[in-house]
Amino acid sequence: MTTFVQESQEVMTCDLCSKATHQFCNDCQVGLCLDCVGHHVDKFKSLAHDMVPYDERKSQLVLSPCPTHQGHRCEAHCQQCDVHVCVKCILGTHKSHPVFEMADVVQRKKEEIAKENEHIESVIIPKYKKEKDDSKVKISESEVRCAELKKEVESQRELWHHEVDEIFNKVLTKIKFMTDKHIAALKIHQSKLRSMIPNIYHTIEQNNEILKTKHTSTVTDHKSKLHEFQEIPPVIGITIHELTTVTDKGRELMIELGDYRASLTQMMLPNTEEEDNAENLTELSEKATVLRNIATDIKNMRGLECVGTNEAWINGEDKMIRRVDVEGTLKESVTSTCPIAPNDIAVTKQGELLYCDGRNRAVNVVKNGRSQVLLTTPLGWHPDGLCCTSSGDVLVSLGTTDFKCRKITCYDYESKYVKLEIEKDEDGIGIFKGGEFALYVAENKNGDVCASDQNADVVVAVSISGRVRFRYDGLSVEGIDSFSPRQITTDSLSQIIVTDALNHCLHILDSRGQMLGYIEDESLLNPRGLSLDRAGRLWVGLSSGDIKIIQYLQ
Repeated sequence: MTTFVQESQEVMTCDLCSKATHQFCNDCQVGLCLDCVGHHVDKFKSLAHDMVPYDERKSQLVLSPCPTHQGHRCEAHCQQCDVHVCVKCILGTHKSHPVFEMADVVQRKKEEIAKENEHIESVIIPKYKKEKDDSKVKISESEVRCAELKKEVESQRELWHHEVDEIFNKVLTKIKFMTDKHIAALKIHQSKLRSMIPNIYHTIEQNNEILKTKHTSTVTDHKSKLHEFQEIPPVIGITIHELTTVTDKGRELMIELGDYRASLTQMMLPNTEEEDNAENLTELSEKATVLRNIATDIKNMRGLECVGTNEAWINGEDKMIRRVDVEGTLKESVTSTCPIAPNDIAVTKQGELLYCDGRNRAVNVVKNGRSQVLLTTPLGWHPDGLCCTSSGDVLVSLGTTDFKCRKITCYDYESKYVKLEIEKDEDGIGIFKGGEFALYVAENKNGDVCASDQNADVVVAVSISGRVRFRYDGLSVEGIDSFSPRQITTDSLSQIIVTDALNHCLHILDSRGQMLGYIEDESLLNPRGLSLDRAGRLWVGLSSGDIKIIQYLQ
């Protein structure tokens, strides 16, 4: 038995309303009911409408109206102007321009779009899917790695806690040992005194008997015991050491008792982006520009320290320290307490001037135009170099009176307490070379202490923990056979800049001691003083007394 199934016809509705479609506009490619035909024609009065019964409709392109000529549709595309044009446009403003029929243009464009889709489907989407899958794997790997790191950190936390407990146990043990020895010594002393007091009383009784006697021989035979009791027996010297601590949250924790010292320091390493920026500065000698020359009456300039953007303190071979502006105008002068001249100068975050009086073992601060002693260095050590740190401390380089030893000491500005001493490395070997020349010092942004060691002709960078990061001898610069570093400073990129008096140039290093470039100019004769102003410009003091202001960062 055969069954016939009649397929129901789909009823098409008007594109403007929900009624059944009876008419079709070929030009606009829209289906219309009888009521909407008039509305459609009225809405686009300026355009021709090829209205036919819906069953006689044609599929064709919908040409856009010409914006210039009313009632005309754009049947072509002007390649030169990249716009749709009508027949009148072709005969008018676009005459002689290369034009193409719209059908051909649309066909080519659709072929390009089809190829684009094909490329997206065959190449782009698989690439994105693979990257998505790879990202999923990477996320999983990252989660595993982070979990391992957390586990490792917790393990280290336990180890550190144990180590900290050990440190404090050692300190407590030393205190107990020290206390026991001290008390034992005092008890021995007490026992001696206890045994001697009866003898002293017995002596008094004997003397009183002699005073009563009439026998001459008894009196004349008396031997004085006063010398035996005149001096109280000494206590065996057991020193109870003071407990020294540093609690600089976020930077350093330190505890010290006698010959035992333990510390915990933390610091920010150089930002890799900053180092990348620094590594772009290779041909610095070509990019650096001398912006200004300032003439001064300083002879043999020693120190230079910027104040703000347009002023600097300077000193030479006399007692005077002068403040000058970019025009060379003398703004202020201070007479130091130095017998000859200040060894070095610095400016605090509050703008106060500091200077080294080496002969008097003093670092002085100038307040209201008068010098006051800020701190006095230990006997046998004299201050040479100065630097004020970002935290407000004062770095002082010291040398012994016989010039055999050099070290750097960090003092708390307010309490004058010694927070840090840099003298020997992990093996107990002196970091800096002894000699008669000063050790100039600067703090880097990453926390390192950088020193210009004139006696060894090197630049040395030391971490807060006292570990030597690098030594730079300047010989990596082509054409330089010897290096003569003088003043040193650092910038916002953790770069280290040092003057080279012998080669009449400035060396620029990154925070790892790699030479980035150098600044040389025929006018940089024997550069000595060096400082950065707030605008990031270098002020370079020459032995002649002139100051060069240099723009070296782009």
